[in-house]
Amino acid sequence: MELEVRHLRALCAIADAGSLHKAARQLGMSQPSLTTQLRRIENSLGAELFSRERTGCRPTLLGHSVLSRARPLVAGMAVLVSEARAAADRSAGPRLRIGSTASRALAGWLRRLRERLPGTDISLQMDVSANALLRQVAGGGLDVAFVHEVEGCPLRVPAGLDRRVLVEREPQFISLARDHPAAGSQIVELADLAADRWMIDPTVDGEWDGLRRVLGAAGLNPPVLHGDYLTASSLIAVGEAIAPCQPTSVPREDMVVRPLRDDPLGVRLLLFSRPGAYEGAGIAGVGTGAGAGAGTDADAGADGDGPGGAEVYADLEAAYREAALQAVVYRQWLMRNKSPLLRAPAA
Repeated sequence: MELEVRHLRALCAIADAGSLHKAARQLGMSQPSLTTQLRRIENSLGAELFSRERTGCRPTLLGHSVLSRARPLVAGMAVLVSEARAAADRSAGPRLRIGSTASRALAGWLRRLRERLPGTDISLQMDVSANALLRQVAGGGLDVAFVHEVEGCPLRVPAGLDRRVLVEREPQFISLARDHPAAGSQIVELADLAADRWMIDPTVDGEWDGLRRVLGAAGLNPPVLHGDYLTASSLIAVGEAIAPCQPTSVPREDMVVRPLRDDPLGVRLLLFSRPGAYEGAGIAGVGTGAGAGAGTDADAGADGDGPGGAEVYADLEAAYREAALQAVVYRQWLMRNKSPLLRAPAA
């Protein structure tokens, strides 16, 4: 078998993800298919490139050697594709390709962008993996990515991306069945959930590691179910599980959303882009603007994403503020903590 760029990309994905399951999801293929592909690659080279362990996959000595040569080739191909796509974009008209992890702010953000950029083709790609979205931005497949970074689990950010911090620390709440014993409390004690089955999506970057760290620090070791959050909601509603959730989550007739005492779970909300990415959307010449939190961006003035980026960020900031204030439980939390989100945006 002759090695191709897609084979090298698969090897890099396995090394970065640390497991075949996560790498397969990032590559958009099934785990059995990736396992078969890896076996063929190793057979063609005559030795194992990864040692399979209970906790995942680790590169062997030969694997490290192959990866050191594969990464520059994969990166070079990504640059080639990015430059070719950029040239095609310039002749195809303005467009803005957005990637995002799940967020209640997305609808409002897209609405604002479409109003600001009539005639621009705005697309959205969702992914549970923030790291996968960042790789697509770096490779030219996306222009911007709105992602969350689980506290204590830094994202793997490709070199050269511009970054803006939307929220330095967003607390994560808990979803409970409406008849759960703790649902009657306005703030839930972590210890009161020790006997519950927690549900977590292990394919969300950092989610399981972040929860495990918090539970361990509290001396808790509850049973944990692994699955997607769509499945989780049906289990939560009947009292079979509980799960962390975004504070902007909307309660249902059979489910409530509650903050945890002292907010032990948190994420950082970030907007990434490639330098010059906004030029393709036809907004490079737009003024700097003054969004709701234009002065609160921790990286403002240092990241250099240009005036167009400031406008896109301001629209996202306004959309997030709207979603936050519409969520009653989160709004109450913001009031208790005197959050700057409660202040009206500058004119």
